[in-house]
Amino acid sequence: MSRAYAGWHKLLIVFCLGLLIFFVSSDMLMQQVLPVSGAESNLVLVEIPQGASSGNIAETLKQAGVVRNNLAFRVYAKFKGYDGRLKAGEYEFYTAMNMDEILEKLYQGDVIQSYTRITLPEGFRVEQVAARLEAQGVVEEEVFLELLLEKQFDYWFLKDITQSTYPVEGYLFPDTYYLEDDDAEEEIIHRMLRQFEGVFNDTYQQRAEELGMTVHEVVTLASIIEREARLKEERPIISGVFHNRLQRNMLLQSCATVQYALGEIKPKLSTRDTEIDSPYNTYLHTGLPPGPIASPGRDAIHAALYPEETDNLYFVLRGDNSGGHYFSRTLQEHLENQRKAVRERDS
Repeated sequence: MSRAYAGWHKLLIVFCLGLLIFFVSSDMLMQQVLPVSGAESNLVLVEIPQGASSGNIAETLKQAGVVRNNLAFRVYAKFKGYDGRLKAGEYEFYTAMNMDEILEKLYQGDVIQSYTRITLPEGFRVEQVAARLEAQGVVEEEVFLELLLEKQFDYWFLKDITQSTYPVEGYLFPDTYYLEDDDAEEEIIHRMLRQFEGVFNDTYQQRAEELGMTVHEVVTLASIIEREARLKEERPIISGVFHNRLQRNMLLQSCATVQYALGEIKPKLSTRDTEIDSPYNTYLHTGLPPGPIASPGRDAIHAALYPEETDNLYFVLRGDNSGGHYFSRTLQEHLENQRKAVRERDS
């Protein structure tokens, strides 16, 4: 083999290796510029300070969960000609946005102009959501409720819901929202429904199928767990109790469902209260009520889908103001726990 041929052979090998590295690295880069999430999309508020470099912006977006990789963001921004042209300000991003959409938003300076920060806690009913929004001056309560009664919102998880007064009951996702001053009632409703859609992802849908439950049944159970549980760590246990009772065709006997039927929250239910004629009265009707009784948060939804394995069939609120419950397997143990809770309250 001549020296010239050997030299060209080496150059060809180097060129091929370089080409291979280029294609591999390009593919890796393209993977990194994909949206953080696909169908699931959560709203994220990000503030870009004045004078922030591309590196600072990339790190801020990475920490906020808007982009996958800060280095990939910097490389892509430079490749697309955005480097040094991104504007400061406060932005709203969705985790399903791709890199081009994020860069264009930053380049255009599409910042939040004027907004109101609203926190909707877990366990709110539709009427409470409407009242909170009106109190903050962002909606007219009457208009908001009329929309929920009269308009059909085209989301897969709301299809075929007919028994609830408000079909969206349980689906106005509890979260912190940044609402612009010109947001109409309908757009605000869509924001909350999209937030639920992002939370109840493909994994949760698959898990519901494994349990033999519809999404509506899961959300209904989660809403009861949300209203019954006061401690985060007890949600899976309470879920386990309710799953056990459902499997045995036992009455759920949830005070929270009776309070929903009554239209008010009472610290203690009377015997007469538990006899109210309503499909939501789980002291009279077996199985789940027709629909959710409140808007459950992430933890309650997760608990409904992943109950703790337990032999317990009963629980009662402790009387020591801890917010915890006593759990029991038998009615005899439950009655003793009830007496114990009364003694604690009286002491």
